[in-house]
Amino acid sequence: MAVNRVPVLKRCRSLGLDPMYLGIDKKSKRELKRANKKVSEYGLQLREKQKAKFIYGVLEKPFRNYFATASKMKGQAGENLMILLERRLDNVLFRMGYARTRKEARQIVDHKHVLVNGKCVNIPSFLVKAGDTIEIREKSRSSQRYKDILEVTDGRLIPEWLEADHEALNGTVKQLPVRENIDVPVDEMLIVELYSK
Repeated sequence: MAVNRVPVLKRCRSLGLDPMYLGIDKKSKRELKRANKKVSEYGLQLREKQKAKFIYGVLEKPFRNYFATASKMKGQAGENLMILLERRLDNVLFRMGYARTRKEARQIVDHKHVLVNGKCVNIPSFLVKAGDTIEIREKSRSSQRYKDILEVTDGRLIPEWLEADHEALNGTVKQLPVRENIDVPVDEMLIVELYSK
């Protein structure tokens, strides 16, 4: 399996991204030194695509597939792309506060700790639908790991399209997200322009 092993803070610096969007509360003390280089239009578009891929932990081929799906859906391709990325199971777990980062959420899903509508799902890219119930498996609930995670994520705001019960370690997808609910600093129009060349 392909894994991105670039140091997270270094990547955040190069993309001009706040690590908070990844669920990391560290700050880099280094400044990015760029001699006043004017970034080309293509450079800006590429950076936005890299930013979206990095935030959601998606590699190039699946990202291109998401874009192809988003283009076929009704509405604007850019908004559809962001909604598809937001509906990924690993992202939903992160948003509900059952993982500190999306990488950790991906691992939790991989290790078969998650049930969707009562069935075990171990595919991080599984797309949730409105009305789905997501819960941590009974066996895993009592582990110290989730107590530690909830300590860290308790103050995190849960988006209005999701509902989470931290006592029972479960939650519901009330409705599908709309672009206004997604607080990711990505200009999806630049991604659309990049792929439509």
